[in-house]
Amino acid sequence: MEPVSEPQIFPEDWTTALVLVAHPDDPEYGMAAAVARWTSQGKTVAYGLATSGEAGIEGMTPGTAGPVREEEQRRSAAVVGVDEVRFWGYPDSQVTNTPELRESIRKSIARYEPDIVLTLWGGPEWAPGAPNQSDHMEFTRAVAEAAAAAGVTAYQTAPEPAYIVDVTGFTERAVESLAEHRQYLSVLDPGTPVIEQARAQIASACLPRGVHRHTVGFRDLA
Repeated sequence: MEPVSEPQIFPEDWTTALVLVAHPDDPEYGMAAAVARWTSQGKTVAYGLATSGEAGIEGMTPGTAGPVREEEQRRSAAVVGVDEVRFWGYPDSQVTNTPELRESIRKSIARYEPDIVLTLWGGPEWAPGAPNQSDHMEFTRAVAEAAAAAGVTAYQTAPEPAYIVDVTGFTERAVESLAEHRQYLSVLDPGTPVIEQARAQIASACLPRGVHRHTVGFRDLA
């Protein structure tokens, strides 16, 4: 990933966006602050998720965890103005860039006819020594191929962004959104209150850049 010396302001000349991710909570680690900004402007944003995150709560069976995580994701999305959330039923921790997955992405794009598609960072590392998950990397590759085939402009969140969204004034909504994943976060770090976990994550995701106190960064997805 080549660093960008001066990120541009993310284009906002659109009305509908489709956020496509692998798991529940994937939109909440930063991107939700941008979503809150956009829905406050009257834009429409919908979410599509490959899995229900059923492998994500230690000590809970997939059959129990899946519905819990789906409901937490719906509540989380509602906090930032997203009403439409769909789960595609792919197995958690087994996401691969297959023709079947790309077809699901194609159908989702055809259903919503979005102006842009947004997804999670698909690079090998979030930062040096912080590897990305295979599910994320495989899913992002599938989104890139399907969006290109559909002729839709697509972006991924990025630690070294080419574009930034000024989310100053929207980070508290992002904190509230992430905190809706209560059972997931309470098991992930039982020693830290959920709201404190959420604040720390959003603070690290929505960094100051240029004159803006809080930003979310994106790159073109190709």
